[in-house]
Amino acid sequence: MSHFVAEVVVIGAGIAGISAAFHLAVREGLDGVVLVEAGDPLALTSDKSTECYRNWWPGPGDAMVAFMNRSIDLLERIERESGGRLHLNRRGYLFATAEPSRIAAFRDLGHEAQSFGAGALRVHDGSGSSPGYLRSPARGFEEVAAGADLITDPALIRAEFPYLDPEVVAVLHARRCGWLSAQQLGMWMLERARDRGVRLIRGRVTDVETRGGRVRAVSVARPGDRVRIETGKLVLSPGPYLAELARGFGVDLPVACERHMKVAFRDTERAVPGDAPLLIWADPVELPWSDEERAVLADDEETRALVEPFPAGIHGRPEGTPGEHWLMMLWTWDTETVEPVFPVPFDERLPEIALRGWSRMLPSLKRYFARLPRMTVDGGYYVRTPGNRPLIGPLPVAGAYVNAAYSGFGIMGACAGGELLAAHVCETPLPAYAAAFHPARFDDPGYLDAFASGADGQL
Repeated sequence: MSHFVAEVVVIGAGIAGISAAFHLAVREGLDGVVLVEAGDPLALTSDKSTECYRNWWPGPGDAMVAFMNRSIDLLERIERESGGRLHLNRRGYLFATAEPSRIAAFRDLGHEAQSFGAGALRVHDGSGSSPGYLRSPARGFEEVAAGADLITDPALIRAEFPYLDPEVVAVLHARRCGWLSAQQLGMWMLERARDRGVRLIRGRVTDVETRGGRVRAVSVARPGDRVRIETGKLVLSPGPYLAELARGFGVDLPVACERHMKVAFRDTERAVPGDAPLLIWADPVELPWSDEERAVLADDEETRALVEPFPAGIHGRPEGTPGEHWLMMLWTWDTETVEPVFPVPFDERLPEIALRGWSRMLPSLKRYFARLPRMTVDGGYYVRTPGNRPLIGPLPVAGAYVNAAYSGFGIMGACAGGELLAAHVCETPLPAYAAAFHPARFDDPGYLDAFASGADGQL
């Protein structure tokens, strides 16, 4: 058995664990940081991301907006330091609705986000007094206004977004949003961390030793060897194995896993412009079927659900060079809690369901109905807390910390999360939003009351 001593052991080399190691070693200058990963770095769920980011969050409170604004600041810093390696863009998130009754909700969301610090709401209603609408650039992020643009002027909607369904009556364009290369973000931080002395151990954690209510050591199994790492500080960032690992040394965390999949295909028909923003349909959807198809599906108990209304929230974006791009589609209608299994199982009907659902927003996708394109499906697990806020900070066992449970926002939140985790470990001043993510928040029996409306930050 091999044996050595480490100042801090970080379990999990997904984006959260790598960011923790990076901020501890590179930004805080800590020596003796060890990163433990059973598989390949960034390969379990971090590489299944849509790679998007946003400072657009519903309530309660403004902690998520402040947290994400900080994380986006750090993403921009890395983009500059790396010479543009992340390919960070600021195309925005575009919410669309065909329901006139939803316009007031869009306006309220914009004002709420503005009050939280996401930026000003600009309304374009065709009255002549509205400010001019400015398009988001296809590349880059500099000089793009924050906030959001609510467009209810039909002529402006058709001029700027002619690919949307003609029945669309309003769009809400959240602007400090976009996407990046998640793989490059993770690898850049990992490279800098290893340059600063972070050691990557490939193996599976078999035991976390505690004595006297304090972390003492971590045991790791790897092919042909076992490693015992003495340490007084441990950071948990193991993705979907968080609850299992924490229970192993007596800590119960309020987390659950949900399966989330994405569908991608090459848009050979160029149904959607390759420079479009991320698109989100805000209305419930009934899948478009012919009368004959609908009758057949309704007659079979196994397929009857396909003719029932699906929830709002289908979203997606183009990926790649415009004109040669792919489309990525996501739709979270199944939020059942599951145990993580790899490879991740999925409904074989998902590609066609997603395509038909997305065609409600983008009628040009109906060109693919006669002959479905070749589609790829992948995905992973969202690890969620009640209220859907991450866990970042110390655990009840002295020396144990957590930086995990990012649900669907690990890529966008990892930088601020790693920075916050490092502040806890190194006992440096904490930002004002730190308490909103501290694991001890669940000790307050009234904590979840603020989330009773169901606004949990998930698309």
